[in-house]
Amino acid sequence: MRAIRITLIIAVILGALFVGADRIAVYFAEEQAAEKIRSSQGLTGTPEVSIKGFPFLTQIAGSSLEEVEVKLDGATASSGGQSIRVSGFDAKLQDVKIDSSFSSAVASRATGTAHLSYEDLSKATNDPTVKVGFGGQGAAGKSQVKVTGKVQLAGLPIERSVISTVTIVNGDTVRVRADQIPDEAQAFPGLERAIRQKTDFDRRISGLPKGIKLDKVVATQDGVDITLTGSNVNLAG
Repeated sequence: MRAIRITLIIAVILGALFVGADRIAVYFAEEQAAEKIRSSQGLTGTPEVSIKGFPFLTQIAGSSLEEVEVKLDGATASSGGQSIRVSGFDAKLQDVKIDSSFSSAVASRATGTAHLSYEDLSKATNDPTVKVGFGGQGAAGKSQVKVTGKVQLAGLPIERSVISTVTIVNGDTVRVRADQIPDEAQAFPGLERAIRQKTDFDRRISGLPKGIKLDKVVATQDGVDITLTGSNVNLAG
């Protein structure tokens, strides 16, 4: 019985040591992966990386991680001299193939979400007179926003609002287009064009891990929620 107790105690100690070593290894791997993603994707902030599954060391030995979660709040994506702030980015990456130095990490598939506030959408228009807000859901289930801007009419500034549909284009661009321009614009040549120059815009979301695409967009009271999908997502290149 004494020998059995000693064996059990040794097993418990070795198990605790293994768990401790495993958790330490995970911590350093997550830190290294986060920095690699930040530098390789040109992000303004460092993401929070969480490696799922236990034990971690056996996953490393097999050069494959079951699941990795990447979170980032307040990243600024820039494209063509224009920028837009993305908040609430959260992606789950599955079946991630890696090498021992984390210089290569590719996920077989990925899902996630990103959030754009109306304040940040307004700033992305690069026009301080333009404001974007919630426009409700259209009859056909379209996600709509309300865009308000000022235009010049007969030398005087006038403020007009339109209901616009927000969509995803080419898997990387948020598009806002007015559904209908006020009837009065028809009476003044050039007024519709002037209004649309304020209310219609595209903003490309760059800086996300390569392989992730914008899939669907939904307008809510707090902002625009975007669903992300991806395959063969490159986290470190």
